[in-house]
Amino acid sequence: MNKRNKVKQLNRSADHRKAMIQNMVISLLRHERIESSIAKLKVARSYAERVISRAKRNLDANLANLDEKKKQETILHNTRYLHTHLGDQEIVNKLLSDLSNRYASRVGGYTRIIRLVNRQSDNTEMGILELVDRKTQAELKDETKQKRTKTAPAKAKPEKKEKKAAKAK
Repeated sequence: MNKRNKVKQLNRSADHRKAMIQNMVISLLRHERIESSIAKLKVARSYAERVISRAKRNLDANLANLDEKKKQETILHNTRYLHTHLGDQEIVNKLLSDLSNRYASRVGGYTRIIRLVNRQSDNTEMGILELVDRKTQAELKDETKQKRTKTAPAKAKPEKKEKKAAKAK
């Protein structure tokens, strides 16, 4: 008897499928927009929605009625869940600080799929998965530039000319 599959197979083994979806979600959260086939985007969308909802659980409004010990346990549990399912410290920090606050008032529907023309080679339906209130590409570039200048110390250039001049004398 045929039974329904709960998971879309996507013609991949379980490990490959899990890694592919995880990479797609990490790319979505990093760039706030990815392009792929509609079938892959639908699977990645549900995974991304779950991850963003989990990050929102760490907001103060959701933890208001808990005592301090239970609040710390909940925050730790949610953070470990995100580390386990994403595996990227930078993305987890972005989720907990930026994205959870951005979607605090939204109950669900953090992403949308925009359909594109079919791929010419195999006529596959293509689309774009993006975060709903996403920042523009220029804003993202400005943020990364600011982070790089803050974290990267200015390198002191060694004075080679003086050493060569001393050797020549």
